[in-house]
Amino acid sequence: MAAKYGFSQSLKELRFLFCQTSEHSAAVRDFLTKSYPTMKKHNPHTPIMLREANGIEPKVYARFDFGKEKMIPLKGLDDVAIQKQITELVKTPT
Repeated sequence: MAAKYGFSQSLKELRFLFCQTSEHSAAVRDFLTKSYPTMKKHNPHTPIMLREANGIEPKVYARFDFGKEKMIPLKGLDDVAIQKQITELVKTPT
């Protein structure tokens, strides 16, 4: 699990946006319930922000050095697919 969430040194922030109640954000909420403690344990100095907004479609942003951002939509993905997307996202930006 540690290798999956070994964030790049250039990652400055990871930001999740999702709805508190909608069905299309359910997998994101489940993923965060299970994985947030592990991500934070292995990356204690990297901010991991959870932003809840009514009716918003789930997505995740990664902000790297020099303000470079990458965004991945998470709508329609299950826990495993979300985990795979996050693992790729937190690597060094291309």
